[in-house]
Amino acid sequence: MALRTPQYGKPQIRVTRSDHARLSRMANALPAASSTIADQLLAELDRARVVDDARIGSDVVRIGSTLRYVTDSGDDRTVTLVFPGDADIAEGRVSILTPIGVALIGLSAGQSMGWTTRDGRPNRLTVEHVETPRASVPDHAHFAVLTA
Repeated sequence: MALRTPQYGKPQIRVTRSDHARLSRMANALPAASSTIADQLLAELDRARVVDDARIGSDVVRIGSTLRYVTDSGDDRTVTLVFPGDADIAEGRVSILTPIGVALIGLSAGQSMGWTTRDGRPNRLTVEHVETPRASVPDHAHFAVLTA
């Protein structure tokens, strides 16, 4: 059963134990220049309900999920949520270290979430469909970007 978005405030989100651990380490390792997005990601992780990887619903957005969402302005997009080293917006791969990536993590189909673009514009999206990731991402994959 999908969690629905409360009329006001942020929706309840769920994050796998492994994503929570990897994303927390990544956010804490980011340089000071990336502190805003790191703080946003850590705030989302702090409020998330952490569940065992095997118990997460197939309709929950996590690293590697491909999902379809619509925005309040009518944009309809299909993207895959990825670590920064795998991001390529032209290919529909959105980094977790972007405002929209942070907004997407942990949402379920049917939930809505607001986010602010890097240029300060407020937006809202609703997740329409989520596909389960094909395979888990190796634990070391995201550190390549941080140490390169």
